[in-house]
Amino acid sequence: MGIEVRRIRKSFGGFTALRDVSLEVKDGELMALLGPSGSGKTTLLRIIAGLEAPDPCEHSAVLIDGQDVTRVEAGVRRVGFVFQHYALFRNMTVFENIAFGLRVRPRKTRPSREEIRRRVSELLHLIHLEGLADRYPWQLSGGQRQRVALARALAIEPRVLLLDEPFGALDAKVRQGLRRWLRRMHDEVHVTSLFVTHDQEEALEVADRIVVMNEGRIEQVGTPDEVFHHPASEFVMDFLGNVNLFRGRIENGKAIFGSLVLDAPGGSASEGRAARLLVRPYELEIHPHGEERPGLRARVLRVHSAGPLVRVELEAETGEALSVEMTHERFRQTPVARNDHVYVSLRDARLFLDDYSI
Repeated sequence: MGIEVRRIRKSFGGFTALRDVSLEVKDGELMALLGPSGSGKTTLLRIIAGLEAPDPCEHSAVLIDGQDVTRVEAGVRRVGFVFQHYALFRNMTVFENIAFGLRVRPRKTRPSREEIRRRVSELLHLIHLEGLADRYPWQLSGGQRQRVALARALAIEPRVLLLDEPFGALDAKVRQGLRRWLRRMHDEVHVTSLFVTHDQEEALEVADRIVVMNEGRIEQVGTPDEVFHHPASEFVMDFLGNVNLFRGRIENGKAIFGSLVLDAPGGSASEGRAARLLVRPYELEIHPHGEERPGLRARVLRVHSAGPLVRVELEAETGEALSVEMTHERFRQTPVARNDHVYVSLRDARLFLDDYSI
C-alpha cells in the first residue's frame, strides 16, 4: 500500500515547516526522510500519521493506498507509528505491550485471545525476543525496547509503518546492529515504511530511496547511489558525507582556485562570478612536492592512520582546511608526514556557481 502526499503546507505561528511538499512512497518500499533539524521531516511524518493537520490548501491531500485520508482521524488510518523514545507502557510486560493495539480494538474487530497470543508469538520471533515475553521494559536494553516498540506497531497489521528517528536514543554500536536488523525485518514483512533520520550513514545503508529535505522543501529524491554520487544541489552533496570546499572565481573561462585551474561552465556569461568546488576526501590525491603535475599546493598538518583508511589533514595555499582519505597501501606508496609540502590533485569534483552546477 503506497503513500502519496500532494502540495502539503504547514506553519506553526510565523515558522513555515513545509512548503508545497509532494511525495510518493511506493508499495512495499522502505524510504528515508533525511535532513537537518528543522527541515520538516518529522512534521511531514506526523501529517501522514494524522497526528498533525496540514494547512488548508487547494489540491493538497494525503493518500494511503489511493484513499484520501487528509481529514481521517489518526486512529482510523491503520498507521503504525514508532517514536524515538519507545513510548512503551512501563507497567506492562513485553507481551502485553505488543498485544495492546489488538486488545483495545472495538469488540467486533477484536481478535480472540488465542489469535492475539499467536500474533504476539509470531512478532516475538520476528524481533528475536521469544524468551523475554514476561519481562518489563525497564528490564530490557535500549535496543530490545526499540524492537518491542516496532513489534507493537506491527501487531495491528498497519497499512503503512512510520518511524520517527527510531534509533536516535541509542549508542552508535547498537544503532548499527539495529538498522541492519530493520532492513532484514522489512524484507520479511514488506510493509510500506517511511522513517525519519538525520543520520546520513543510516539512510544510505537502510533505505530503498532517500528524500533529502531542507527548510521545508524536498531537495532530491533518489536511490542511495543517486543522491550520493549524483547530488542535485550543493546542499545535498554537502549534507551527505564529508566534503572539502574550495572558493574561487571565474576568470577568462577558467575556474581559479589558487594554483588549481579548471574549465568553467557557462562561457562568458559566468565571467567574474564566484565559484565553489566541492570534492569528497577520497576523491583527492596527494603527490610529493616537486612532481610535475597540476594541483593545489598544501602543507600537511596531521596524519591519522588508525582505522580502515588513512586520513590526512592539510592546509591549502589558499587557506582552506583539506581532508584526504586513502588506503593504507596507497599511503605506504606515497608516505607523508607533518609539515611536508605536497600537491593535491582531483580525481572528481563538483563545481557550483550561483544557480547551477557541473
